[in-house]
Amino acid sequence: MKSTLSINEINGLIKAEYGDPHSFLGMHELVVDDKNVLVVRELIPGAKSIDVIEKKSGKHYAMEQIHDAGFFELVLKRRKRFFPYILSVDFGDGNVWETEDQYVFEPQIGEYDRYLFGQGNHYKIYEKLGSHIKTVKGVEGVSFAVWAPNAKSISVVGDFNNWDDRRNQMRLLGESGIWELFIPGLREFDKYKYRVKTADGRSVLKFDPYGNCSELRPKNATVIYDINGYEWNDDAWIKMRSETDRYNQPINIYEVHMGSWMRVPEEGDRFLTYTEMADKLVKYVKEMGYTHIEFMPVTEYPFDGSWGYQVTGYYAPTSRYGSPKEFMHLIDVCHQNGIAVIMDWVPAHFPKDEFGLARFDGTALYEHQDSRLGEHVEWGTYIFNYGRNEVKNFLIANALYWINEFHIDGLRVDAVASMLYLDYCRNEGQWVPNQYGGRENLDAVEFLKHMNSIIKETCPGVMMMAEESTSWEGVTRDVKYNGLGFSLKWNMGWMNDFLSYIKKDTVYRKYHHNNITFAMMYNYNENFILVLSHDEVVHMKGSMIYKVPGDIWQKAANLRVAYGFMYAHPGKKLMFMGNEIGQFSEWSEARSLDWHILQYDTHKNLQKYVKDLNHFYLENKCMWEKDFDPAGFEWIDCDDAERSILSFERRGNDPDDRLVFVCNFTEAVHHTRLGVPLEGEYEEVFNSDSKEYGGSGVINEGVFTSEEIQCSKMPRSIDITIPPLGFAVFKRKKK
Repeated sequence: MKSTLSINEINGLIKAEYGDPHSFLGMHELVVDDKNVLVVRELIPGAKSIDVIEKKSGKHYAMEQIHDAGFFELVLKRRKRFFPYILSVDFGDGNVWETEDQYVFEPQIGEYDRYLFGQGNHYKIYEKLGSHIKTVKGVEGVSFAVWAPNAKSISVVGDFNNWDDRRNQMRLLGESGIWELFIPGLREFDKYKYRVKTADGRSVLKFDPYGNCSELRPKNATVIYDINGYEWNDDAWIKMRSETDRYNQPINIYEVHMGSWMRVPEEGDRFLTYTEMADKLVKYVKEMGYTHIEFMPVTEYPFDGSWGYQVTGYYAPTSRYGSPKEFMHLIDVCHQNGIAVIMDWVPAHFPKDEFGLARFDGTALYEHQDSRLGEHVEWGTYIFNYGRNEVKNFLIANALYWINEFHIDGLRVDAVASMLYLDYCRNEGQWVPNQYGGRENLDAVEFLKHMNSIIKETCPGVMMMAEESTSWEGVTRDVKYNGLGFSLKWNMGWMNDFLSYIKKDTVYRKYHHNNITFAMMYNYNENFILVLSHDEVVHMKGSMIYKVPGDIWQKAANLRVAYGFMYAHPGKKLMFMGNEIGQFSEWSEARSLDWHILQYDTHKNLQKYVKDLNHFYLENKCMWEKDFDPAGFEWIDCDDAERSILSFERRGNDPDDRLVFVCNFTEAVHHTRLGVPLEGEYEEVFNSDSKEYGGSGVINEGVFTSEEIQCSKMPRSIDITIPPLGFAVFKRKKK
């Protein structure tokens, strides 16, 4: 039989080269020999015969094989109107497959969805793009959609079609750049990729940019997964979050890398699962007194050594630790235990892995073509093109996806400085100025403002935190006042000065006193988080206890006074896992923390100190209610460089809620006067030199009545002993 298609058209289908296979395959009304007829065409490689079965009557119509590649055709000269049918496919080995025809279904993405996406404003585009289990006209299957405007053709391939790109060819929806296909019969956990044929004739296999589940590395296929249906038990938490002023609440964050917090040595040193962490990690964090867990990137990534900062699956929680719903369970358990969850998020760059976003449709789609704009030479990654609406939409919807679908309480946005500056890590001639001749990346600035304003408007109580290492003005200022709109900013300046100071031998600290006090000069320019993060304990920088000088006793004492100063200083707090136990070895993603060192008193006592410090912080509102209000802090003496002593007062909203802090950064014991602002009786309420923490036991017992003896800037003072390498806190007794 002669086909109603030309040989060139048939060959084009067999080569999977068309942007609209639906116009050829499936059922169509045609005029043949001046008569209206119905034609059914199918391309099923490996089929020996195919029957069209009318659903209503059950009548079979045998199709004729036109091409041995699996192209079949049926011309029904006596039928003029469409009728429902299924296909019966015989592969000749006793395997007969009955299926709906994938090419009879209407597009599953409407014109309005496409319009919003093109404008960059479809904040739930992840409900349309990607793979979604659904029922269409009573038929169960999976709809697929992917944005790739410059591809020549795209097919869905997987185990279900032997990775043959001829079997499930997608169609391009107008000028939207979106390719779409509904495949009947596919089910959850089926694996797939997109085979993209580029305009220059290459063929590449791609992970679904909107896929929400992945194979376990080193494999990298997308896994069909329904994220709907998890029964959350955190309604009270979400309500509380939306009604709470985050700025006058305690925030002391425990930063965690899931794969190395704890492992199971008895089972090949495997990772803990999301479910196991919901038990072990949450209990530990709650007992230790942290308010938040910050997870280093959980989005899917191929290389363990990137720690998750080179993402290939922006919508997929990594499969290293379990399924997406098991990750939801972990977050749910955190919320039920009063612990907020922050997730590191990486919109600054992405890796060049061929299966990922890089050159997705054969062109620079998510990135810039010009390497001066589109590549991080230092990191070996591509930079997102923030000026392209669909790319902005991909990222903003992704942020909202984690907040809305996984109940994430905040995102820590990584490498913001690299986004803001066109010349970041570039020499002269390696970057392109903006339209005004400046170094600011105006598209990135607009993207960040857009994202933060939408999240602030639609997700009350959710925090957006910037890891921004420069003095860019207005990072945490509201967008309506020309700020970037972040909630909080990592205080990298404080971190650098602080670490530089505490690493010095104690005899030299007096020459660098400004390092420990300077942060208060700019403290109220932004809403800061003080951070001792993972970046400070890797790459030969040494662990926290390794950094500080002295013998083992002095090292532990140095950490106690350093942590005490950090917690007393204005600003929210973040501490990386392992810092609390004084781990000597540098952190590595490839092994567990050194929990075994807790058998030694030095480490066990330090852990108890951090635990008590956390709870002391939570119990005293003056340590967090006015972190961003100058009225919440006053230096008592910041000029005692010779003795390396600092003293200051923190104040809360209640006039009686005040604490006086004194920090001694040398081994000398000082019997001295401490300035206090008010008359009355003072008592010591916390002391890092207590013997229960491994200290020398220089504490201040009893009550100290302030006298009208001026000391430092204060009109009154008390006579105390300042412990060696000690952190002591005094509170005025209520009358």
